[in-house]
Amino acid sequence: MTNITFVKEGKEVVAATGANLRLRALEAGIDLYTLKGKLMNCNGYGQCGTCIVEIVEGMENLSERTPVETRKLKKKPESFRLACQTKVNGPVTVKTKP
Repeated sequence: MTNITFVKEGKEVVAATGANLRLRALEAGIDLYTLKGKLMNCNGYGQCGTCIVEIVEGMENLSERTPVETRKLKKKPESFRLACQTKVNGPVTVKTKP
């Protein structure tokens, strides 16, 4: 088990090691999407790029960027990830809608 801290929301979520960041956020009532993302999200397949989050701490506790993330986030800082493509393997602090 590990903790995911959501900075803007002031929430801490407990997740199993290897849990999908997007699914755990949505299950906890964390809103990952801007209006555009709410209208056009791909439901976790990595195609729309609307579930972008910024990793504030714990980048080393996440899965490696997938090829989809590398393509979608090529002009974004290394600290940005697609929540739908990210597996959490240890404590992490996340900022939604960066």
